[in-house]
Amino acid sequence: MQLKRRGLTSGGSPLILFMCQLIAALDVPLDLQQPPTITHQSPKDYIIDPRENIVIQCEAKGKPTPRFSWTRNGTHFDTDKDSRIMMKPNSGTLVIDISNGGKPDAYEGIYQCSARNEHGTAVSNNIVIRQSRSPLWSKEKLQPYIVQEGSSLVLPCRPPVGLPPPIIFWMDNYFQRLPQSNRVSQGLNGDLYFSNLKVEDTRSDYICYARFNHTQTIQQKQPISVKVLSMDAINETFAAFLNDTEFFGDMPVGERRPTFLVPTGQNSSKLVLRGEILKLECIAEGLPTPEIHWIKESGELPAKRTFYENFQKTLKIVAVTEADGGSYRCTAKNHLGLVHHTIKVTVKSSPYWINEPKNLILAPQETGILLCRASGNPKPSITWLMNGIPIENSPDDPSRKIDNDNIVFSDVQKDSSAVYQCNASNEYGYLLSNAFVNVLAVPPRILTPPNHLYQVIISRPALLDCLTFGSPVPKVQWFKDNHASILDGDPYIAHKNGSLEIHVAQKADSGKYTCVGINELGKAENVVHLEVKESVRIIAQPEYRVVQKAGTVVFECRVKHDPSLELTITWLKDENSLPEDERFVVGKDSLTITDVTEADEGTYTCIANTSLDKDIARAELTVVDYPDPPSDLELTDEHERSIQLTWTPGDDNNSPIEKFIIEYEDGLHDPDVWHNLTEVPGQKTTAHLKLSPFVWYSFRVISVNKVGRSQPSSPSRQYQTPGAAPDENPIIVKGAGSEPDNFVITWEPLTGIQSNGPGLQYKVSWRQKDVNEEFTTIKVANVSKYIVSATPTFVPYEFYVQAINDYGPGPEPLIHVGHSGEDLPMVAPPNVRVRVENSTLAEVHWDAVPAKSVRGILKGYKIYYWKERSLNKRKRRNTGKSSLMFDKNKTHGKLPGLEPFSHYVLNVRAVNGKGDGPRSPDQHFETPEGVPGAPAFLKVTNPTLDSLTLEWSPPVHRNGILTGYTLRYQAINNTHKLGPLLELVIPGNETSWTLKNLNYSTRYKFYFHAQTSKGPGSSLTEEGVTIMDEAMASRQVDIATQGWFIGLMCAIALLILVLLIICFIKRNKGGKYPVKEKEDAHADPEIQPMKEDDGTFGEYSDTEDHKPLKGSRTPSNGTVKKEDSDDSLVDYGEGGEGQFNEDGSFIGQYSGKKEKETAEGNESSEAPSPVNAMNSFV
Repeated sequence: MQLKRRGLTSGGSPLILFMCQLIAALDVPLDLQQPPTITHQSPKDYIIDPRENIVIQCEAKGKPTPRFSWTRNGTHFDTDKDSRIMMKPNSGTLVIDISNGGKPDAYEGIYQCSARNEHGTAVSNNIVIRQSRSPLWSKEKLQPYIVQEGSSLVLPCRPPVGLPPPIIFWMDNYFQRLPQSNRVSQGLNGDLYFSNLKVEDTRSDYICYARFNHTQTIQQKQPISVKVLSMDAINETFAAFLNDTEFFGDMPVGERRPTFLVPTGQNSSKLVLRGEILKLECIAEGLPTPEIHWIKESGELPAKRTFYENFQKTLKIVAVTEADGGSYRCTAKNHLGLVHHTIKVTVKSSPYWINEPKNLILAPQETGILLCRASGNPKPSITWLMNGIPIENSPDDPSRKIDNDNIVFSDVQKDSSAVYQCNASNEYGYLLSNAFVNVLAVPPRILTPPNHLYQVIISRPALLDCLTFGSPVPKVQWFKDNHASILDGDPYIAHKNGSLEIHVAQKADSGKYTCVGINELGKAENVVHLEVKESVRIIAQPEYRVVQKAGTVVFECRVKHDPSLELTITWLKDENSLPEDERFVVGKDSLTITDVTEADEGTYTCIANTSLDKDIARAELTVVDYPDPPSDLELTDEHERSIQLTWTPGDDNNSPIEKFIIEYEDGLHDPDVWHNLTEVPGQKTTAHLKLSPFVWYSFRVISVNKVGRSQPSSPSRQYQTPGAAPDENPIIVKGAGSEPDNFVITWEPLTGIQSNGPGLQYKVSWRQKDVNEEFTTIKVANVSKYIVSATPTFVPYEFYVQAINDYGPGPEPLIHVGHSGEDLPMVAPPNVRVRVENSTLAEVHWDAVPAKSVRGILKGYKIYYWKERSLNKRKRRNTGKSSLMFDKNKTHGKLPGLEPFSHYVLNVRAVNGKGDGPRSPDQHFETPEGVPGAPAFLKVTNPTLDSLTLEWSPPVHRNGILTGYTLRYQAINNTHKLGPLLELVIPGNETSWTLKNLNYSTRYKFYFHAQTSKGPGSSLTEEGVTIMDEAMASRQVDIATQGWFIGLMCAIALLILVLLIICFIKRNKGGKYPVKEKEDAHADPEIQPMKEDDGTFGEYSDTEDHKPLKGSRTPSNGTVKKEDSDDSLVDYGEGGEGQFNEDGSFIGQYSGKKEKETAEGNESSEAPSPVNAMNSFV
């Protein structure tokens, strides 16, 4: 079945159409008998172009096909008698050929068309045919206008009367429109009005033109000459003739109050018809030029229909209604006074329809009424005609009765069919309407095309049409899908015209709908389909954006819509299409603008459209940029030490100016270099600047907004300040010795702008403090340092530095105190002694050195210490010196991070700013034993049926005398369960051990550590496997020689290779693979929970540490156990020095920290075999 698609949009169109269907008469199908109906006719007032053929329209329909005739000026017009007239076939339209000498004016008149068939006659309006005319200007001799400056003047146009009236405008000889203003303007009658004249109004080509649009001609009036004379010119002219130079005086026409040039008097009246345009005009003269204002005395002007033209001189109100009647007042005003004029507006109206007659279709014996109601001012009279003849002259019809302005029909018969004309007329016009009465007996027929597909958006109204025709009028019923129940009541609304409305359509309302039309002569039905679609919604709307010029901005517009509907997304800028520019890139869900410019600023609209509805979202784009530089820099209010700077800000480019930065250039001391002087808020454009003496100033201003800084303005003019003595002395004045016999005075020199004048020098003065002597003074220039030689070592000095120039000295300087140079301390700290606290910590004590021996500022005490040898070895091994610095107020300190069981040497020195003093005598001490580190390596060798051999190397850091080794081991079965833990003590001088009486083909895990008298050290772990017995090995070898087994093993090897490749790839990509299970199966038993009752170890747990199955070893952390200590951290070295080598490298840590040492170990030494391969799969 072919479905014809019809969408119901989201607007009000379907409902508007529905309302029209309720009130509009339904057309009778053209295959049924019906009276004529006029379908097209020429306008009532028809102005023709005399250069073209005359075409008078008259079209009608009906069955049988209507015949046409015409009247002219109220009498029958025989078109066949005039060869120039042709009536179109099957039409009443007349074509009058006026070519080849035809005279259009011979065909002027009032025409009316009649269309008739056996059921009645319809008539057209009276069509008045008039020829367009564009007459020439009457010849006249125009005198030039010679007028005094300041006077008013009116240049008349008086165009010829044409049909229709011409359009008037003023131009010069060069066809350029004359400029108009509130002083000079054209009136509604075409005249040119001057409120006051100026000398520049003098010209000889004021030309009025009349344009006749119908004939496309322009008529020109003779040029008018105007000469405006100033007072001097007038006096000279009249003096030549009258010898009286004082005839007009010395002044032009003086200023004067306004008076009206048009309209005249204080009151006037205006008549306007309803629906037309009202134009009221007031033009005034005066000096200065008056301003015009309008009010309505009896109410407010209609805001949406009121416009002002001709520089407020014309008030225009469009679509006039009766409410626009009343009094309007115009006021002309200048500073000397004002004048009023009141215009009374009367609104009349030609007739307009209240109820226009509609065609009436009745079945035999039915009743009906033709309504004809019209209004107007004055009230129109209503007359009826039947078939073009006044009804009172028509044949009587017992079924017809006139009731006031209406005709009532009852018990009609087939011969009651006719066309009735209602005429409503008053003095301003008339209305004529045809309406037929057609008596028919017709079974129902449905005019809506079958299988229409209606599509509507969910939750919006749906209107399904079922236009029927029948006589009597059919009753319409609706059914949904295959249900037999009539659709009526919520949610359905059945309208009188047969349409079915679903006020709020839902998805469940989709389906097939059947409408059935029934009258007493039969029934008809039609099927339509309804689809309810999802609405289109913008779920991510564009948002307001602020972007810097040349940047990129993205507006998002993400849309959700019904997938069965085609979506179109359109972007607009300021309600217009996007510019044709490659910088605008429209994506699926966004609009991107690159390299943004100021022209891109505006409102951007995203419109998401489907065939049924749309959604709209808008966002503003603001383009910001660095501000434009200020301009027009001006210097005012000049003084020796201040000046005022003003400027004009540049454009802020949509980002408000936050501040102005004022910079200066010193053209004398530092040319071409700009320095910051001050800043002022962005609201200010003036700054009062404090200046320094002896500077050649130029200023510039920089604007700053949120985007950044503008380019600098152009420099101001140069301003030179006079010189003066320095206002300040050098800053950052310091005094200290660099050698034991000198005293160095330094200072920050003044800049050129600080010098205040030429000849800048520095007066440097000094004396030894607490010694009764005068200051020694010297003057220097162009330096920032002076060295006083031959001074005692480290004695205090008083000193100062003062600036001097050619204008005098600077302010009184401050006196500073410093010391001459230091020398190395003379004595070493006495009474040095050492107390060893534990295997890694020792405390050192000393006595303070005498203050006089320091020869400078005591910085502290430094302990130098080093390991001479380990007590395990007799050979000396110097590990390099370390040092720790301690505060000057301390006489003891602690040395952390020592190695156990070692011989150390130390000495102590005093330190000042010059360096280290002499060292104290060396002190020797030894650290006690500690726990050992892990063995250097552990490996399993020589596996047999029931034994394994372990080999190891002693710990690198024995930290004492090894008393032995402890070996613990346990078996691991095929389910990764651990057997009982066995322990074996091995003498300290051994480096290998063979375990016997082991189970064959069994994996063992070993835990191995060394110990001293202080306890055990860190463990190493390793695993090993005993081999099978010979019989099993023989069977295994026999199996291994079978072909099927070789093939199986090859397949398994290939599979393992593939898995390894996959694991390797995943590992490189950050993937994870499950090796945790095997790692968990071989954890260190030292951290396994023990049973409280018997002390035995539990089974392997999944929560143990992850250690590899084969070749594993536990790295030794070399931990030296921390012994109890009540020492505070303040007993250790200061800062971050810690324990250092002589080159400053760190070698030790506090003994409470763990020292990690990595012991080297080997992988398990068991050889791969078929037995092992098989065990790995069991």
